[in-house]
This record gives sequence, structure tokens and C-alpha cells, in this order.
Amino acid sequence: MKTRIVSLLALASLILAFAFIAAAPAAPNKANLPATPAASAPATPAATPAEKHPEIREALESLRRAKAHMEHAAHDFGGHRVEAIEATNQAIKQLELCLKFDKD
Repeated sequence: MKTRIVSLLALASLILAFAFIAAAPAAPNKANLPATPAASAPATPAATPAEKHPEIREALESLRRAKAHMEHAAHDFGGHRVEAIEATNQAIKQLELCLKFDKD
């Protein structure tokens, strides 16, 4: 039983790690930026406040997409698909709790 719990936690950690890696934006290449100064750029209307935790929200969306793919998979993979879906559900629940905790 302990082995199963540890493997589920390891799987959830891997899913989250890959989600964060895939969601991380690449740094812009300064050589490709326009030569015009920023002051001459058109003024934007009122700036929208930045989202507090965009990485967590992106990870949530990635996990939900991964879960949908697993749910529609044509093969059971010896029961591992079911365990992966359960681990994904747990990871989604934990991230939702993280966002809720930050609001409180």
C-alpha cells in the first residue's frame, strides 16, 4: 500500500514538473527586438492587473488536458491508466486548494 501511495505521488510530481516546464515561456531574443525605443510605442489603456499565479493556472489546464487524453485512451495499460487518472485528479485538487488558500 505504501508503495502504491509513493508511486502515485511520484507520478503526480512528474506530471506537475512537466507541466511547469512546458508552460514556462521562453526568454525573448534581444537580437530580434525592434530598434525603436519603448517610449514611441503606442500607449495602452489602463493596464490589467497581472494574474497572481499564472504558472499554477497553466499547470491546472495542462493537467485537465492530460486527464482528458487519458480518459479517452484506447488502451487500459494494465490498470496504470486508472491510477494515473486518480493521481492527476489528486494533483488538480491540490492545485485548486493552493489557489483557494491564496484567496483566503
